[in-house]
Parts: sequence; C-alpha cells; structure tokens
Amino acid sequence: MALYLIGDVQGCDTALARLLDQLAFSPSRDQLLLLGDLVNRGPESLAVLRRLTALGDAAACVLGNHDLHLLAVAQGVRQPSRTDTLAGILAAPDRPALLDWLRHRPMALHERGVLMVHAGVLPQWSAAQTLRLAAEVQAVLRGADWAVFLHQMYGNQPDQWHDGLQGALRLRVIVNALTRLRFCSADGRMEFATKDRAADGAPPGYMPWFDVPSRRTAGGVVAFGHWSTLGKLQRSDVIALDTGCVWGGCLSAVRLDADGRWSDPVQVRCPPAQTPGGGR
Repeated sequence: MALYLIGDVQGCDTALARLLDQLAFSPSRDQLLLLGDLVNRGPESLAVLRRLTALGDAAACVLGNHDLHLLAVAQGVRQPSRTDTLAGILAAPDRPALLDWLRHRPMALHERGVLMVHAGVLPQWSAAQTLRLAAEVQAVLRGADWAVFLHQMYGNQPDQWHDGLQGALRLRVIVNALTRLRFCSADGRMEFATKDRAADGAPPGYMPWFDVPSRRTAGGVVAFGHWSTLGKLQRSDVIALDTGCVWGGCLSAVRLDADGRWSDPVQVRCPPAQTPGGGR
C-alpha cells in the first residue's frame, strides 16, 4: 500500500484531482493523509469534501484552522469573511453529513514514524503527548457539546502551555498550537501576529517552532502544512507541505514508505484562486 501525505488543498479540487492522477492513486490499494485546511479560499470546497468523504478509509485528514472556521461559521459562531468560499457547502443538501464527517476528523495522526499536524507542535510536547492532547480536542468536537466548544475556542490567550491548564483555556492552547502555530519563543510562547513571512522573518525573541533547540519532537519526524510562505523545507526531522496551491503555487504530495522514508515531492501547478496575503 502506498501512503501519500498531501499539503493544504484549500478548496482546490481540480488541482487535487490532477495530483491524484499524477500519483496513479487507487483507493483500493493506497491511502491519502491530508494535513488540514481542506476547504476555503479555493473555488471548489464542496467538491473537495465530497471527494474525500467518498474515498472512505482511503483518505484520512487532520483538521486545520480553515476547517474549524467552516464548523464555526456553520454554527453561527463566526461570520464569513470576504475571502471565504464556503457558501457552496453551507447551501448544499448534504451539508449535515459533510459537517458531521468533518468534525469527526482527528487533530493529529501518527503513521510510519511520522507525526502529522496542520500547523505545529509546542517544544514541551513529545509526539505521544501531542497525540494525547489532540485526542482531548477530538473528544469534545465529537461530543454533544461541540457547538458550545466552538464559542470558547477563539482567542490568543493563554499563549503558552502549562500542564495545569484546564477547561476551555487548555483546549484553546491545544487548538492554537496544532492549527495556527508558526513562531514561538524558546520556552514555547506562541506568536500569532506574524503570518506572511518565511522562516527567517521571525519577530525578535521568536523562532520557527521547529527550530527551538529543546523541542521534544526533534528526535522524530513532524509533517505539517499551514505555512505557505515557508518555501520548500524537507529536513531529517520535518516535512513542510503547504506549497501555496491556492495562491498560485503548487499542491504537493510525498510518498511515505513503510520504513519511514519519504520521496521527493510530487507537485502540480495551480492557478491562483486568491491574492497572496489575502487572509491566510
């Protein structure tokens, strides 16, 4: 079985179809692992969700910030922004089934020695702890009070993890790290104001989360998306796969072998669906 990791699709179903053709993907033989932000900004978010739900167990996805935004808009927790492209989903006859499928997706995955999240991992967290904390959010999203949680999810504070956090504040830190993190300090304080810079554009006192020297996940491999301005980044410990599909870049995939090795990216070029900088 071939296992493919795919970066942020963001509603670009035509590009996803072309990429799957290039991979010669077969749902009876292969599996996709998508790194979040399945929807929004691109023109075909409804088609993306319908494609992935139809694939059943052949497609697994972690949730990204745009996926959570869709759930929040659908529940009236957030207002759509001017750059959102979610109207097709919200008006679709199969909206309830699609949203129910989405809220049952995980926040993190671990396959073949690779930890997969949408955005990042705080330096204090090991891979095992990351999966346990992700499971706390997953349990709430899949529970009866999931809409209540969405009302409590937004905010930049607390901006740092400690084990004594409880309730909504604890869950907010977990969500922010897994779906929004780019830069943090050496002691794990998160910075959210900087969005459209490369790794060398960190504000004073901060660094890319994957460059924190004491990061507990440094001994393994973390795959993530979310950071389209990062550029190509494949190191022994990180695989970055958001290559700016929706901004006129590429949609990228890597093949993950059974022994944890991965291929060079397979990419398809994408016409821009949004203006760079328009609400990442």
